[in-house]
Amino acid sequence: MSSRLEQLCEQLGMRMTDQRRVIARVLSASHDHPDVEELHRRSVAVDPRISIATVYRTVRMFEENGILSRLDLGDGRARYEEMPESHHDHLIDTRSGKIIEFNDPELEALQDRIAARLGYKLVDHRLELFGVPLDDKDGKKGKA
Repeated sequence: MSSRLEQLCEQLGMRMTDQRRVIARVLSASHDHPDVEELHRRSVAVDPRISIATVYRTVRMFEENGILSRLDLGDGRARYEEMPESHHDHLIDTRSGKIIEFNDPELEALQDRIAARLGYKLVDHRLELFGVPLDDKDGKKGKA
């Protein structure tokens, strides 16, 4: 059975090698936002012949074709997720690296109002919030 990502690639007429299929399946099965190194580690567990270069090329090809979204979290390592079916934003825990996906209707409406006030209709946006837990594991209180 093909993954959602494989099906999108086929619909776009992309040539899908066995290794690209493995990478697509690993991405589709990911419930987190892996970087290329983690994606390579997971892919090699399925097919040991997959090189890191193949993962980089495949990720770039998927991104260029609009089926993979890149997240830059400020730590020098890009993370990836399938292009979401519905819009969501990200809250990144800067201590643990955990990424929380969320959608807030009030925030979406506020962004639309800001764009309109500036004379624009918002057609797309990306929001990545960076924070620390209000009550972290060291017993220190984060600032809200």
